[in-house]
Amino acid sequence: MPSAAAKRQPLSLKARALALLAQREQSVSEIRRKLLRHLRATSLPASAGALAEEVDPIPVEDDGEARVDEVIDWLRAHNYLSEERFVESRLNARSGRYGNLRIRQELAQHGVVMTPEAAQSLKDSELERATEVWRKKFAHPPADAAEKARHARFLSQRGFSPDVISRVLRNARAAGKAETAD
Repeated sequence: MPSAAAKRQPLSLKARALALLAQREQSVSEIRRKLLRHLRATSLPASAGALAEEVDPIPVEDDGEARVDEVIDWLRAHNYLSEERFVESRLNARSGRYGNLRIRQELAQHGVVMTPEAAQSLKDSELERATEVWRKKFAHPPADAAEKARHARFLSQRGFSPDVISRVLRNARAAGKAETAD
C-alpha cells in the first residue's frame, strides 16, 4: 500500500518558493536555481524515483524558465523576496564571526552586491569584530613568531584584512605588555 507521502502531489512552484522562503531569506539567484531544480526533479519519469538527484539534469524548457520568472516577479511584488532583506539577514548572521572579505565573497556567491552603506558600516566595525573573534579564540597574545602566524592565519581564514589582522595582533601585544608591567 503506498504511503501518504507517495500519494502527495508535488508542490507548485509558488508553494515551493514560499516553503523555501519560510526557512530563511533567499537571494533571487538561489530561488531561481532551486525552483529550476524542482522543475527538473518533478519532470523526471516516475521510474527514476529516488535517483532524481543522481541522474543528469534534464534541461528545463523555456516555458519552465518563464514560469520560474513569473513566480519570482510575484514574490517580489508581494515583498516575499527582497535582496535588501537577504543582505541584511546575511550581514546579521555573519558579521559577528567573519570579516568583510568573507562576507563579500559569500554575498557574491549568492549573486548579491552589498550596498555602500552596509559596506561602510562593516568597514567601520571590522577592527572591533576582529578583536572580539580573536579574544574568543585566544586568551593571550602570541608568544613567538610561529604563534603569531597561527593567530594571523586564524583571522585571515575568517575574512579579515591583513591590515586589521596586524592591528589586532599589535593591540594584543601592547595589552599583554601592559598587563605584565602592572
